[in-house]
Amino acid sequence: MIYLFLPMKRLIRLCFKIIGWKIDTTSPAGIDKCVVVMGPHTSNWDFVLGKMAFMSYGVKAKYLVKKSAFFFPFGPILKRMGGIPVDRSKKNNLTKLAVDLFNKSEQLYLVFTPEGTRSYSPNWKKGFYFIALEAKVPIFIAYADYKSKKGGFHGVFHPTGDADKDILELKKILSQYTARFPKQGIHI
Repeated sequence: MIYLFLPMKRLIRLCFKIIGWKIDTTSPAGIDKCVVVMGPHTSNWDFVLGKMAFMSYGVKAKYLVKKSAFFFPFGPILKRMGGIPVDRSKKNNLTKLAVDLFNKSEQLYLVFTPEGTRSYSPNWKKGFYFIALEAKVPIFIAYADYKSKKGGFHGVFHPTGDADKDILELKKILSQYTARFPKQGIHI
């Protein structure tokens, strides 16, 4: 899973120090496949900070991105950053597509922002949950807390099969972190 040389990790940690952020010491070490739930998500900066945090951990994360975003010159950049194009205009079974990705991969961190938008949304999209359940992989909880300027991995969550109960528990965990725009963050 580790794909960066030590100097690159140190450079990223230095960047975090310069901007006044810290990375959580909870490490994803030992987990080869998981769904990552990132929250709260209210700003494009969440992606930048998250990508840097993943790199500092040595994790090469993947993201499902609408196919229309893969136009030149951004397509190759998105792919290099872990973007996987999906055609949302067609009736696709994204759960099956993602489960197939897990089955074909030795290592895969597939990241989701279940709020589905940077605006406040009380109703999360549940696809990430059913992907984790069907792929038989844990959910790793990731966060960016703008109040404490700290982010990273919170911990591991194992889905029980009770989607509503489990998603409420995930919301409770992520609601303790302050979004960049708090009014748009997770509220229980």
